[in-house]
Amino acid sequence: MTRILMADDDEEFCTLMAEYLADQGFAVDTVHDGDAAVARAGDDYAALLLDVMMPKKDGFEALREIRMRHTLPILMLTARGEDVDRIVGLEMGADDYLRKPANPRELVARLRAILRRSQPPAPSTDADIELDDLIVSRARREALFQGHPLPLTSIEFEVLATLAGAAGNPLDRDSLSEQALGRRWMPGDRSLDMHVVSLRKKLGNERIKTVRGRGYQLVKGPR
Repeated sequence: MTRILMADDDEEFCTLMAEYLADQGFAVDTVHDGDAAVARAGDDYAALLLDVMMPKKDGFEALREIRMRHTLPILMLTARGEDVDRIVGLEMGADDYLRKPANPRELVARLRAILRRSQPPAPSTDADIELDDLIVSRARREALFQGHPLPLTSIEFEVLATLAGAAGNPLDRDSLSEQALGRRWMPGDRSLDMHVVSLRKKLGNERIKTVRGRGYQLVKGPR
């Protein structure tokens, strides 16, 4: 079974979700505060479900400390749902977020999507995508910007690589979500937009354009 860690101070929610996840093939360990999340998170787990509102350390502080030492996929859970919370979480290294109360089926779908994206790449002969000062390598799962490695989460890399593969042409949200997130885009789902916001902060706002009525477009080079 795939072993994951859930950090949430709502013990009843943890119990219910752990039972559901067990039926879906996951073994779940639970902790109920931010200190315990930091202490337990690591390579022994395939992923971490991390609540924002917790005692001792909130989810953001726990995320920051965990990302200093570990690269495991992290799905954040938030009851507040404000865009600023989601943007901060993604910028700090979360792979995805889900608003509470969470639909169990959606949680499993998002969890499986980030787990797929975190798997070591199969041997690939795909050529690097070179766009002036930006180089994206699917084979190595890395991106270089102005000669320096870009610090990207696994999902951010997939979004960037998908956009780079169609550089100069817009991709609609449906296509981008299917290819990069591994799921259909649904109206009201802002996670894709938040990953684009995070990428813009790392590449510059002018590098990823919003094309009205058509989607997002990666510009081939600086203007």
